[in-house]
Amino acid sequence: MTMRFDIKLIGMIIAMVAIVNTGHVGFGDEKDPALPKKTSSILTVVRAMVCEDVKNLLPVNPTVVFSVEKEKAFCFAEIEGIVKSDTIYHDWIRRDAHVVGFKQVLKPPRWSTSSSITLRETDKGPWRVEITDMDGNILKILRFSVVD
Repeated sequence: MTMRFDIKLIGMIIAMVAIVNTGHVGFGDEKDPALPKKTSSILTVVRAMVCEDVKNLLPVNPTVVFSVEKEKAFCFAEIEGIVKSDTIYHDWIRRDAHVVGFKQVLKPPRWSTSSSITLRETDKGPWRVEITDMDGNILKILRFSVVD
């Protein structure tokens, strides 16, 4: 009689330890509210550069010095970590003055974007392109110069 009682007691203890270790008692498949939900993108710039052109979704002739004679400068960016449709911006800045911004829509899971400006004689000097997310967080800064 004592042996049966000991076996039942040991069985109950093992069952209780198993329940405690699984974290639930079997009341459905509730998610733990303390765990973060993956509903927003964690954008990562895989590759970004200024270049002379973009063809077939690839940068052509990456550079940091543009001649005004080239007529155009391109910003190319490859982004990953996109969970759902998201947005970034290419903000073109000359001598700390915002010149133009381009909204870029991204699709999951990875996306390439590009924007461009037309170069004029008055555009000579230092430039930067700030790639930012929807909240204004800077993901990448690209610097270049426009010369004769």
